Amino acid sequence: MKIGLVGLGRMGRAIHARLTEEGCELTAWDRDGKATKAAADGGVRLAAHPRAVAETADVVISIITEDNGIRKVFRGDDGFLKGDVKGKLFIEMSTLQPMTARELAPQVEAAGARLLESPVLGTIPTARAGKLHALVGGKAEDVERARPVLEKLTRRIDHMGPNGAGYAMKLAANLGLAAYIQGLAESFALGTREGLTVEKMLDVLAEAPTANAWLGMKKGLLLGEAADITLDLKTMRKDIMSMVATGAINGAGLPLSAGMLAAFSAAVAQGWGDKDIGELPKFFREHMIQKFS
Repeated sequence: MKIGLVGLGRMGRAIHARLTEEGCELTAWDRDGKATKAAADGGVRLAAHPRAVAETADVVISIITEDNGIRKVFRGDDGFLKGDVKGKLFIEMSTLQPMTARELAPQVEAAGARLLESPVLGTIPTARAGKLHALVGGKAEDVERARPVLEKLTRRIDHMGPNGAGYAMKLAANLGLAAYIQGLAESFALGTREGLTVEKMLDVLAEAPTANAWLGMKKGLLLGEAADITLDLKTMRKDIMSMVATGAINGAGLPLSAGMLAAFSAAVAQGWGDKDIGELPKFFREHMIQKFS
């Protein structure tokens, strides 16, 4: 199966590795020179631009960072839609705002192609193992057409509804994760000010009603150990901005999300943006708590 891939960040590279292992023939592109060089050094077949990626494939996956970026990938000078895309299926796997899918889908259909959004729950190891959870938005017949590709990457595929519904579900899921991390940051701040150690607090929180898989996975990082980055703070900040914007468009006030945005924005402004989201509690203790003499 010939597949195009736009986006060679951490998750994109993991998806490329998984699909290659599954016997797919891929052609890829990324706008970042460092990512492109690393991919080339790893034997990835590269194209000059998104249009060239689409020309080589029947199914095209994109997974990048933000909404304006994906608009350029589709509509830019060398974007997907500048070539002949009749009959092609685009699977957009980024975490974006629902309105972006509703904007792009009719433009893709006018060009004779179809668009699904399929953001996923999972991390880099999950992608490598083919155990992601796909949250799909689009037409039912397109979901069935995408299934042979998505099944190579996922353990579960949920069709959430029309275009926009997949992104909405991913933002809702990430809102809960960001809220948990913010709550953990404040819990540690409160406890350490009262003389508790992070290690002791983690032992108790691992048995608390709020205990979850993320806490277990990030325990070492929370204790200061080195760990691979799964999702960085600046990307989660972008997702929180999308939550707040989507809520505002729909008339839904999200005061918790607005508060989280302040904390994550402070971390990015202080140069912590490329660190894992599990570093937020440490940043909070070091930079967001008033120091008393």
